[in-house]
Order: sequence, then C-alpha cells, then structure tokens
Amino acid sequence: MRELMRLVAGLSLTALLAGCAAFPSYRDQDVPMTSMAVFDPSEYTGLWYEVASFEAPFQRGCENTRALYTQRDDGTLGVLNRCEKDGQTVRIEGDAWVVGPGRLKVSLSGVPFAADYWVLWVDDAYRTAVVGTPSGRAGWILNREPTIPSDRLAAAREVLAFNGYDLSALKATPQELTE
Repeated sequence: MRELMRLVAGLSLTALLAGCAAFPSYRDQDVPMTSMAVFDPSEYTGLWYEVASFEAPFQRGCENTRALYTQRDDGTLGVLNRCEKDGQTVRIEGDAWVVGPGRLKVSLSGVPFAADYWVLWVDDAYRTAVVGTPSGRAGWILNREPTIPSDRLAAAREVLAFNGYDLSALKATPQELTE
C-alpha cells in the first residue's frame, strides 16, 4: 500500500511539474502529432506489456510493466497499470474514454487530472501499439507479449520518430517471461 501511495504522490508531483521546464519533453513540439484515424477500443482491450518507454519520473525503477484495459458497458475502458519496483508490485487503476479518433483521456486514482493518451499506431492485428502524449512528456511501445519481434519494434520506433520523439531517450523496459 505504501508503494501505491508513493506512486500516486509521484503522479501528483508529475501533474505539478507538467508546466515546468524541469519535466522533460521527449518530443519536438513543432512536429505535428497524429493519432490513429481508425481505432477500435474494443480491440485494444486486454493485456499489454510495456517493451519501451520515455521514462516519466513516476516510472523510474519499474520493471515488468503491464497495462490491462477492459471494456465497460458504458463505452469507457477500465485501466489497471502495474509494475514491479524495489521488489514490490505497484498498481494503479483508472478510467479511459475516447475523445477523438485514436485519442483517449485517462484518469488514474488519486491523480488530480486526466491525461491525453494518443494511440499513434497499432498494427493490423492489434499486437503492437505506440502511444504518446501531445506534450511529449511520455510515450510507450506496448506489445501483447513480453518480447517484440524486431520488425514491429522497428515500425514502432519509426512512428515515434515521425511524431517528433527523440529516440535516443527511449528506454527498454525489462520484462520477465514468467507471470
């Protein structure tokens, strides 16, 4: 529970720092950012493994990071993020709702704001996804399996670069292959 409180506190601090130059943007704001024009939230549901990210302060030290999205009757998505940090499992739950093609707002428990979460690309079979924030302060490569084939990783990196992300700051997320 203490780890969850630290994560929530870190997310709240992130909100306070969002307007500060001290909180890095990994994206060139002069490059237009595009989201998926055809995006099916029901296909997006299920378990995703984070294989790489632009590290946000609240994610430092996380391994085995996963996100579970569930479809709700009202059309929103349930969100459960978890990672292992300092030997503890840290979880945070929330809600997501579609606000445009490939564009979601995500609200997490204990965080005083809803964040923009844009799906920049998903392969045709919804096995690999690239997600970013217009601010460039976060971005993720997600995959349905803990490891990602090199061709889809290369495609995901290209999407991030096309959307102005600095690939030199992209960090691989350690994933154990056991549940």
